[in-house]
Amino acid sequence: MKDKRLYLFISLSIGLAGLLVLSWIATTRAAVQAAPADVAPQVWEAVAGGGEAEFLVILDEQADLSEAAALPDREARLRTVYDRLRETARRTQAPLRAELDAAGVTYRSFYIVNAVAAKGDRALVERLAARPDVARIAANPSVRQDLPESTPGELDSAPAAVEWGVERVNAADVWALGYTGEGIVVAGQDTGYDWDHPELKNQYRGWDGVIATHDYHWHDAIHSGGGVCGADSPEPCDDQGHGTHTMGTMVGDDGITTTSQIGVAPGAQWIGCRNMNQGVGTPATYIECFEFFLAPYPIGGDPAADGDPAKAPHVINNSWVCPPDEGCDPAAIQLMQMTVENVRAAGIVVIASAGNEGSICSSVMYPPAIYDAAFSVGATDSGDAIASFSSRGPVTVDGSDRRKPDVSAPGVSIRSSRRGGGYTYMQGTSMAGPHVAGTVALLWSS
Repeated sequence: MKDKRLYLFISLSIGLAGLLVLSWIATTRAAVQAAPADVAPQVWEAVAGGGEAEFLVILDEQADLSEAAALPDREARLRTVYDRLRETARRTQAPLRAELDAAGVTYRSFYIVNAVAAKGDRALVERLAARPDVARIAANPSVRQDLPESTPGELDSAPAAVEWGVERVNAADVWALGYTGEGIVVAGQDTGYDWDHPELKNQYRGWDGVIATHDYHWHDAIHSGGGVCGADSPEPCDDQGHGTHTMGTMVGDDGITTTSQIGVAPGAQWIGCRNMNQGVGTPATYIECFEFFLAPYPIGGDPAADGDPAKAPHVINNSWVCPPDEGCDPAAIQLMQMTVENVRAAGIVVIASAGNEGSICSSVMYPPAIYDAAFSVGATDSGDAIASFSSRGPVTVDGSDRRKPDVSAPGVSIRSSRRGGGYTYMQGTSMAGPHVAGTVALLWSS
């Protein structure tokens, strides 16, 4: 009897072990199963074994904006692009959104490019990828930016000097003609902005000299986390300091110290969007900021219903990149390219920092600087030499051999506004781009 019980115990143990092995094999096969051609491999891997992932659903139909380029009137062009993009998204996304609503899926719909950001498991990914109206599923990775840090030389007050970079782009020659950027609105998507910094406050479009109104002038694309700013900040806030520095170079002017000048276009106004959570962004946050700029809307408003394209900026600075080694897959890169092209179709200049991967050739290799629709900027030093860190062209990662950067500008040891007050020095193509955005403001103002 004892031997019989031992035999049964051993048999059951072997059987159980066999079942566990089979289960493990089945799970492993599911995990390593090749991703469908229209699903980003990293999304497929993330949802293996019951996991969930954030992803971007790109619809097959995209708006045709070819007629917009022929419109000479700025406001009519903006309105045409806005309406055409919204109509396409509203019409084609309805069935997809109905399915997501029925499944209780959390998602955000975009119109600036026909896509939806969602979160779900493998079953949802498979179901959405199989839809005839869906072109592909792209990854929405968290992208950590290698942002320039402050270099020694922080100051509490402004030195009595016009910054060398401001002088080098010949801004003073345009000021002498009576143009400092009046009538032009510059925008930036970055780590946020310290809006009431003395160098930025008077130029903030939401400030009338007495009351601050942030509707249509500020948007926060960070919906969780957010560091010292928290999530969905109702007023401009900078959780890292990079954005405050870049905006100072574009428009900085304290209105008091006439012998000091950090901004290229001090007469322009600015609006902003936070696209990074303490230096970490996603393709979705970058796209969300572009959508806000095309037709700004109130805090908490509906982009597709409450947007006002008449309040769009003339030029947008983008001192950020989206490297493939941080998870930006080809589909997400193409989605952002369509977004930038749609913004340019509306007549808005998109400035992009070339990147700090130099000095080898073809080191301009990250979005948005690689796009033809972006005006890409390398960095120079005070001796007019290309900075050693500044990325070079041509662009080979997409096979285009496109000549980039389009121009270079001051980007070494740049003094500008510091988060919390005062001034600090930074360097990088992140600092060069704002010089060009300010120059665009001066040219259009004149």
